[in-house]
Amino acid sequence: MKQALIVVDMQEVFFNNPENDLYEKERVLKNINRLIDQAHNQDIPVIFIQHTSQDPDDELFEGTFNWQLHKNLNRSESDQVIRKTTWDAFYRTELHNYLKENKIDQLTFAGAQTEFCLDTTIRAAYSLGYQQNRLFRYTHSTLDSSVLKAQDIIDHHESIWNNRFLTLIDGGIHL
Repeated sequence: MKQALIVVDMQEVFFNNPENDLYEKERVLKNINRLIDQAHNQDIPVIFIQHTSQDPDDELFEGTFNWQLHKNLNRSESDQVIRKTTWDAFYRTELHNYLKENKIDQLTFAGAQTEFCLDTTIRAAYSLGYQQNRLFRYTHSTLDSSVLKAQDIIDHHESIWNNRFLTLIDGGIHL
């Protein structure tokens, strides 16, 4: 089974604005970097998904500081960066074609936000035939909402995803 690591929306907006700080952001970043390093060491493609707003007044408008992928991600020049304009990283992007061209059939997901872009992308991947996917606990995060705390959002989504849309791995982070 050929794998790829998909890192969704780990952008500066979640690290530099206190009102947008991801829940347990340092732990999540450390774990994502562990996945990235393992992927690089095993020649597993790493694909960064970058939310890109079309609105010049939006904080994720192309070229703004908040739009940049987070400076502390362990990126390499061989990594792919795919820009998206909706919650779904497959919608009107080259992601699906890239995966097909490279015969990738298993995806490991990480990133933000749990209930928005990550959830939508995980479900879309499953519907497109990527049905052996994985997610390691503590490699994704979100913000508190007006209804739920971030940890509750994370727990809820993990319980829905596990053994349906992907396999949730609780324990060591090993690709």
